[in-house]
Parts: sequence; C-alpha cells; structure tokens
Amino acid sequence: MRVLVVEDERRLAQLVARGLREAGHAVDICHTGSDGLLAAAAGGYDSVVLDLMLPGLDGISVCQALRRHGSTVPVLMLTARGEVPDRVAGLDAGADDYLPKPFSFDELLARLRALHRRTADADAAELRAGDLRLDPARRQVFRVGTEVALSAREFDILYLLMARAGQCVTRYEILDEVWDGETDLRSNVIDVYIANLRGKVDKPFGRHAITTLRGAGYRLEPDGG
Repeated sequence: MRVLVVEDERRLAQLVARGLREAGHAVDICHTGSDGLLAAAAGGYDSVVLDLMLPGLDGISVCQALRRHGSTVPVLMLTARGEVPDRVAGLDAGADDYLPKPFSFDELLARLRALHRRTADADAAELRAGDLRLDPARRQVFRVGTEVALSAREFDILYLLMARAGQCVTRYEILDEVWDGETDLRSNVIDVYIANLRGKVDKPFGRHAITTLRGAGYRLEPDGG
C-alpha cells in the first residue's frame, strides 16, 4: 500500500511512517491540513491516516474537501478525543474509520488492512457457487434469489470461501484474513461463525455447501452444495 500520513506531531508521524515502511508500505508525510489535502487530492494513495486536530485546516475540513471533490481514498482518522460526538463528526465528514490516541500500532496496521480489503471488495467481481451469489461491492449475499442477512465477519468468511471455492481454506488463513490474527487458534470462534453461516446460507435452503475438512479447514463446494 501507498499511505499518506497527515499528522502535526512530528515524532508520532515519524514513528507511524517507520512502522508502516517496516511492514512493507510506501509512506509520505504531511504536517498540516492544507498540505495533506493537496497531497491526497493529487491521488495515488491507497489510504490516508489523518489527524483530527491539525493546524489551520483540521482533519474534518480536509476529509470534507476530499469527498466534495470526488475522492474515494479510504481515510483512517486519528483523534486524541474519544468522545462519541468527535467520532461521529469524523465519520459524517467522510472518514471510513477512526482510531483514538493513544493507539497500538498493530491496531492501526490492522485497520488499514481492513480498509484496503473493503476497497478491493468494491472493485471485485460478483462470486457464484451454484445458486449462491455474493456481491462484494454491495456486500450482499443471495441464495435462490433470496437475500441472506450476514454479519460483517460472516460475510468476510463466506467471501474467502467462495473466492477459493473447491479448495481447502485453513483456520489460520481465516484468522489472518478476517481477524488479522487477533484471536487464538485454540478458540472455537471460527467454528461458531461457520455454524452460523451454515444456519443462514445452507440449512434454510436444503444445501450443504460448506464442508469441514477435519484437521485441515473448510471448503465451499463450487456447485453450491
């Protein structure tokens, strides 16, 4: 990813940039809102890490201006204020996510990966497995023409299984892609989500699309079961 960091606290900006570069990303830094707006509006970035409190043009104004000019670049807003009104103001201005200071760098990295995945999903083609259909852009799932309501993580797991239909998807791969490795392999959380998925996309329609490969992982049948 190519990331723009807009942060007036120079030490923090350098720490974030260094961490992102060590994780393999290209990073540019701006220390004022006006400079950040010019850089972000020029395009070429996969995401923007934007501080709320900036000298001159604040983060809210920067984000509003970007959206007003048609920029769809994902914005992760940083704020030292944790109150709900500040978070709401950032999201209403067009930010895609927020992270209150102080924050864990690992969490910042995970949130950026999630934003990147969502952007990739929006450009992805519709997936099909028999009468099971998944639309990544609208984040909708249909079975026999009937829309199936899924939680965000249920959708992400199903997307992963459908994108690799007919192949084994390991528990580790699900953890890495859906949870960013934030849960324990010994936990039964994946089993719970798989059971929920079966109860929504298989059982009501008399299908058996999702197969457990004991000791290996899970597979979604290409024909939809």
